[in-house]
Amino acid sequence: MKVQADDFFFTGLHLMGNTSNAVGSRVTTVFAAQLPGLNTLGISMVRIDYAPWGLNPPHTHPRATEILTVLEGSLLVGFVTSNPDNRFITKVLKKGDVFVFPVGLVHFQQNVGNGYAVAIAALSSQNPGAITIANAVFGANPPIPGDILAKAFQVDKSVVDTLQSKF
Repeated sequence: MKVQADDFFFTGLHLMGNTSNAVGSRVTTVFAAQLPGLNTLGISMVRIDYAPWGLNPPHTHPRATEILTVLEGSLLVGFVTSNPDNRFITKVLKKGDVFVFPVGLVHFQQNVGNGYAVAIAALSSQNPGAITIANAVFGANPPIPGDILAKAFQVDKSVVDTLQSKF
């Protein structure tokens, strides 16, 4: 099969993502799966749309650093450094601001305005992966045993049961 121009072309980042979901955000990915020409190049990108007060929940990219640029609105962003310090690094970004999330660290963004917000992010892998923390921990299939999570989070098992029921 011959390489064609469409292998290096993607359209759709001009379209607003549907933010009508529990967290109020939508990530539109441009990874090698959507744009085959990225294969082996070590780069990709995403568009993130946020409803007012919408959240791109805490997650990590196991194979990529992310650099995010705010195109519209204001975002509260942050990440947590690795053990043993677990320092919370945070900043409020406005239109035109840029922030870097180092590879593998748990990070998030939240729209802190009453209007919609939009960001574009570049990632240092054509297949960065994404692990959303709450989904992975409380929505694993099969589920992580409740007594394990109760001990890890130092809460009653009923709290874990409630959280698992949401995922």
